[in-house]
Amino acid sequence: MTEIADRSVTGVRCRDLDVRQAGFWNIRMRDAWIQDVEIDGDVENLRINGIDVGPLIEAELDRRYPLRPKMRPTDLAGFREAVDILETLWARTATRARALPPELLHERVDDEWSFVQTLRHLLFATDIWISRAILGNPRPWHPLGLPFEEMEPHPEIPVDHDARPFLDEVLTLRAERYALLRRVLDDLTPEGLVATTEPVEGPGYPPAGRYPVAKCLTTVLNEEWQHRLYAERDLDALESRRTR
Repeated sequence: MTEIADRSVTGVRCRDLDVRQAGFWNIRMRDAWIQDVEIDGDVENLRINGIDVGPLIEAELDRRYPLRPKMRPTDLAGFREAVDILETLWARTATRARALPPELLHERVDDEWSFVQTLRHLLFATDIWISRAILGNPRPWHPLGLPFEEMEPHPEIPVDHDARPFLDEVLTLRAERYALLRRVLDDLTPEGLVATTEPVEGPGYPPAGRYPVAKCLTTVLNEEWQHRLYAERDLDALESRRTR
């Protein structure tokens, strides 16, 4: 990754750029002209003309998606409700996907993950935050799991970007992960929810350390929520391709 730091880019014009997997920190722009810019990602402490737009964006997203605030639970009942919501929403998304030719589900849209790859990434997310971080399994990953692309490769962690499993195969694995998540929540006490995990040694992510249990669970909820939106967006494009 190229790093640009401690530079002045006064007078520079940027146009027709495609920026992916990038991070911007401590950026100050004065007398800037910004037009026709689309930003999709995690945005914090972004001030435009003196206004922190982060809370405004969050409020608008909550307005557009009334179930979104449910992904920020504070107790076990809220976490269980969030899982119910996600499973229901994903079932609808899977129904849409089944209506498409199987080969389309392996096609990338706008150079993002394919529909099946998105599901494979969520397998990995559950494996690392639930099986590894909370349950202490140092090597929980399934061969079809797909790590986030910024993760450092390791020979003990399987990564097969070219695998083309059937949708039903991946959905079966997804159902197993949901069942595991429910078991964890059923066994968890209110005291356990506010506790921290025990460090897990061995290669992989997250690194060995103590993590708030609630944060591990919330990370999975947010991954599930956001990637379903991506999947729905991409299904729109795939359905459009099919009708051309």
